[in-house]
Amino acid sequence: MAEHQNAGRITGKILRQKVFGKKPEKTLPFGRYESYYTQPTFVSSERYFVHTGAERYSEMDFSDPSETILYFQESPSFLYGEGETFTEISGKLTAVLGRQEALPDWIYDGAILAIQGGTEVLREKVRKMKEAGTKVCGIWSQDWCGCRRTGFGYQVMWNWEWDKELYPGLDEAIREWKKEGIRFLGYINPFIALEKDLYRIASEKGYCVKDKEGKDYQVTITTFPAAMVDFTNPEAYEWYKGLIKENMIGLGMGGWMADFGEYLPVDAVLYSGEDAAALHNRWPAIWAKMNREALKECGVEGEVFFFTRAGHTGTVAASTMMWTGDQHVDWSVDDGLPSVIPATLSLAMSGYGITHSDVGGYTTIMDMTREEELLLRWEEMNAFSPLFRTHEGNQPSRNVQFDSTERLVEQMGRCSTWHEALKPYLQAAVKEETEHGTPVMRPLFYHYDEEPAYTEKTEYLLGRDILVAPVLKPGQRNREVYLPAGDRWISLADGKEREGGYHMLDIPLGKAPAFIRKGSSWEELAKRFT
Repeated sequence: MAEHQNAGRITGKILRQKVFGKKPEKTLPFGRYESYYTQPTFVSSERYFVHTGAERYSEMDFSDPSETILYFQESPSFLYGEGETFTEISGKLTAVLGRQEALPDWIYDGAILAIQGGTEVLREKVRKMKEAGTKVCGIWSQDWCGCRRTGFGYQVMWNWEWDKELYPGLDEAIREWKKEGIRFLGYINPFIALEKDLYRIASEKGYCVKDKEGKDYQVTITTFPAAMVDFTNPEAYEWYKGLIKENMIGLGMGGWMADFGEYLPVDAVLYSGEDAAALHNRWPAIWAKMNREALKECGVEGEVFFFTRAGHTGTVAASTMMWTGDQHVDWSVDDGLPSVIPATLSLAMSGYGITHSDVGGYTTIMDMTREEELLLRWEEMNAFSPLFRTHEGNQPSRNVQFDSTERLVEQMGRCSTWHEALKPYLQAAVKEETEHGTPVMRPLFYHYDEEPAYTEKTEYLLGRDILVAPVLKPGQRNREVYLPAGDRWISLADGKEREGGYHMLDIPLGKAPAFIRKGSSWEELAKRFT
């Protein structure tokens, strides 16, 4: 397990684009990919699943259709299950792995807007967007604890305390926004900044992960080193959890991004004496568990939530929501907007049923910056997910944002209204997940045993009755859509009915790229979109 975004890979991609031009359809050889989430589970089209108790490095080889080869560095346990439907399989798998809990009601009431830069910046942008008709249910400010400016961009200062200089009066503002139905969200990860007081406290108390010389292990993330708190030390674990309880929940946050988790060095020395290589894959599950315990111990489960990106066995039961990691701010199949759907559906089939992505992507470097059309299309897609949340990216000033143009302001108002309209539908889909393990976003084959449904990776089902087919290429105002046979579908873009099969359809900017199943109990929703 490792962060899939690294400087060498991104630089190589950009240099190839300069020489050969942009080729968004190009994919890397499989061995070049890395993953935040390394849960040893697979589901077969033959309707069975296998989950193993492997914790160390392992491989699953599906290259030969006639056999599956599993390689382990240990002797793991095995769990096998089968069913007549994928719904049954999901139920059996999540009965073992665990299921997410119901999400707070307020997250469906519009958009969570990513805004940074200080209390008055937040106030002004929220005022502007609300006056323009945007349904705002949250403000997400990564830099609530301060920021640092590096060669990589505008980055969070990893010191998990309210930065009162950057955010004067934030506590009062949070209370005011909550009265308006707007929650404030923050950010935290397992690292601590070397320049600040929290590191001094952690280091003096011996709370940090050590290197082989007994010094605090310093891991370089992008352009700067940071220390990691040793979660195998019970005292350090409780201290770090206390930061979440006191400095985040205590401040009045409605949620946060619980970032990272995949960076434990395999040669680290841990308080428990455990082999770091053996614990490496479990680390993000431990991190999610800590965040979940903070909610429970403060009595705010169901009101406050967090979202993680890294995972392993154990994350499913502990985390409240995933997001699909740091996509590039482009149209590339392997890392950009189109990569969100395969990543989401992979999580869904592995037992993790509540997922979303950063609207607009994150990774900005050199001339790879976010353009208006990309953000417009990403908003149209993410309105049809459990959580509708934007991201400024690592270089906000070089990316268009939700309020950069009149067109974008109008689009945010439109898409936030779509998300709010879906509230009862999404709540019902989440209830299926919490009670039965049925994922909210599902591959087409989940309900349709048709050959095209097994290969389609540019569409997904949102719950049972809505099919989403976003535009994933620049400059396109139409796309070929596959509608499963056996049902008729009502377009949310034009209100017309269509039968199953392939259709070349107009999906202009600003129209909902989705279809609702004719005859479903949710058919009346179509009137909210056309």
